[in-house]
Amino acid sequence: MQLAPLFPFVYRILQPSFPLCLWNGDRTIKAIALTFDDGPHPQYTPQVLRVLDRYNITASFFWLGACVNRSPAVAKGVSDRGHWIGLHGYDHRSFPLLSPQELKESLEKTQAAIYNSCNLLPEQVRDVRPPNGLFTPKTLKLFHQWNYRPVMWSVVPEDWVRPGITTVVQRVLQQVQNGSLVVLHDGVFGGQDVAATIEALIPALLQRGYEFITVDNLWRHN
Repeated sequence: MQLAPLFPFVYRILQPSFPLCLWNGDRTIKAIALTFDDGPHPQYTPQVLRVLDRYNITASFFWLGACVNRSPAVAKGVSDRGHWIGLHGYDHRSFPLLSPQELKESLEKTQAAIYNSCNLLPEQVRDVRPPNGLFTPKTLKLFHQWNYRPVMWSVVPEDWVRPGITTVVQRVLQQVQNGSLVVLHDGVFGGQDVAATIEALIPALLQRGYEFITVDNLWRHN
């Protein structure tokens, strides 16, 4: 069962309850953030970069530390282009299932992997998106205590189940609005289609007049 039709309703329920998370940007500004989870991947991420380069678009990537360690040159290629980098945990384990110490180690190991590949200091990489979007109030309290910024989403086309490129593009175009935070995947699940997806999606969004900005800029607009 695909849950994509339910995500907009879940978003509207959760957003007011957790206002310290970044769910979207300024609704008065015609700008959106294109984000990618679960990378970097040795094949799919370079394909994404080629499309972004062609349109001169800056995106945001939420990385798994284990994947950074496996593909440090790919990670460096993303960072060198000026894309915004965030954390997605070390190995995609659900944050609520981790002890505070395990969660802290997962984030710090990922920051260390990013530093080793991209020379970005830990304080430069403090945006965190929980795997599968799962968190608890305790998780958010720990983020605040450790000076991380929780980042969620407002447009989730469920590309990781590979419903088809046309379906993913249609879902984004149906839901997108000013300030949208769009989540796609360049990892093992969904990465096979992601370059073709954004190749179709980006021109359609540009035609609608949207500007592409990073997650950091969404925070600033808020």
